[in-house]
Amino acid sequence: MNAFFSDIDWTAMWGYTKDTLYMTIISLIAVFVLGILLGLLLFLTNHKQNIFARMLYWVTAVLVNVFRSIPFIILIVLLLPVTSAVIGTIIGPKAALPALIISAAPFYARMVEIAFREVDKGVLEAAKAMGGGLSTTIFKVLIPEALPALISGITVTAISLVGFTAMAGIIGAGGLGNAAYLEGFQRNQPEITIVATIIILIIVFIFQFIGDLLTKIVDKR
Repeated sequence: MNAFFSDIDWTAMWGYTKDTLYMTIISLIAVFVLGILLGLLLFLTNHKQNIFARMLYWVTAVLVNVFRSIPFIILIVLLLPVTSAVIGTIIGPKAALPALIISAAPFYARMVEIAFREVDKGVLEAAKAMGGGLSTTIFKVLIPEALPALISGITVTAISLVGFTAMAGIIGAGGLGNAAYLEGFQRNQPEITIVATIIILIIVFIFQFIGDLLTKIVDKR
């Protein structure tokens, strides 16, 4: 076993791991914020009679559905001009961030909308009856009541993002995907592919553990 892994550059492997964690964590923070905002917008404008609200819901829903439906590997290629203009380069971990965020935010937004829909309408009506404004209802009732589902949703999204970073690595974003494919597969070094895969699995298990733990802590049912 030691002989099998003797040719691995562990310093480089740690660098690949840091790139994967960087892409995942930075994009996850942005996805959480954007997903909450988009999901809240979808929830608040759905089934409204106001023509402006209906148009806003329709536009938001179309954008969410379109970007959620585009396969990530295609989306990252389509966004290369935007990435080059915004980031200044199309390679490296930073260059993967726009595609990661745009791909995952609509996915999480739909999960946020579903989480908000599952909140007991009686609780929301009671908050309004007691004089609570929109912001009070959102921050004191809606989000706290939906928090377990929101955390579960962001956990699933985080795991998806880890997989997306692996795909991004194949086309020059770096990270463990780059190590597994370019260093391991193309250079016929299967031990690198195996180690990169094991590290990705460990990262996924850690995200899942943290997500499950937080869900149990905030779930008061």
